[in-house]
Parts: sequence; C-alpha cells; structure tokens
Amino acid sequence: MSGDTSSGHSHTHGHGPAGLTRNQSLVLSALERAKAPLSAYTILDQLRDDGFRAPPQVYRALDKLVEMGAVHRLESLNAFVACRHPDCDGHETAAFAICETCGQVTELNDSEFSHHLRDLAAKVGFAVRKSTVELRGTCATCQAVA
Repeated sequence: MSGDTSSGHSHTHGHGPAGLTRNQSLVLSALERAKAPLSAYTILDQLRDDGFRAPPQVYRALDKLVEMGAVHRLESLNAFVACRHPDCDGHETAAFAICETCGQVTELNDSEFSHHLRDLAAKVGFAVRKSTVELRGTCATCQAVA
C-alpha cells in the first residue's frame, strides 16, 4: 500500500491524502463538496465532464479512498461521504447519525464507544477489524420544525 504513513492513517482533512491519483482526487473533491451522501452513480454523473465514463472508474477510486480512511461507505444508504471528523482515530470504528427527514449525515467519533464495542465483541470471542454504526432518526433541525 503506497502512501501509508507509519500511523496507518494517511489523510489530512479538507486537503485530501497525499499521492492520490487524478480519479481519486476528483472523487474525493466531489464528496467533500456534497451536502449529503452520494451514490457511486451520482458521482459518475457529476464527473462525466472530467472524463469518467464507467462505474468501475468510480468504484476503484472509492475503494482506495475508503481503504485510506478519507471516505466512509454508508451501508444502509449505499452511498459515500468524505470523512469530516478532524480527530479520527484511523477509522477502526465509525459512527453516523442519519436524519431520515432531511438526509443530513453527521459523523460521530467517541473512543469510549469504540472500546466498548470491541469489549462486547471480545466477550463472545470475536475480534473486530472494523465497524460502522449507523443511527437513523431525526436531526435537531428537523425536530424543531416538526
């Protein structure tokens, strides 16, 4: 894996990881500009003028960006978001609050939560490599309007 740092975490928020390919940089920029999670096909549509022609171009870039920790995949939405948490811990555990009303996604980071999940898994003999938690509900703004 080229581009890795000794910490195993090579991205810098808002500026993108060093050593990205052109396609990876374009995909990351599209996600950083987005106000909501984007599907791979939405990214493809947005980047057609930049030479993207087929889904595999987007998926290859997304796979590498997820591996680097610069992007997160939201399983329940089949969509992607740029990492927006300045104090991430290597993304072993990522948690997201997803508003079902407006679609806003907020990245949550709590090392105690991460440790608790690992402890729970260890009690049943399971070694966690990576976990993503998605909380679905209503954000404070939408609650105030209701």
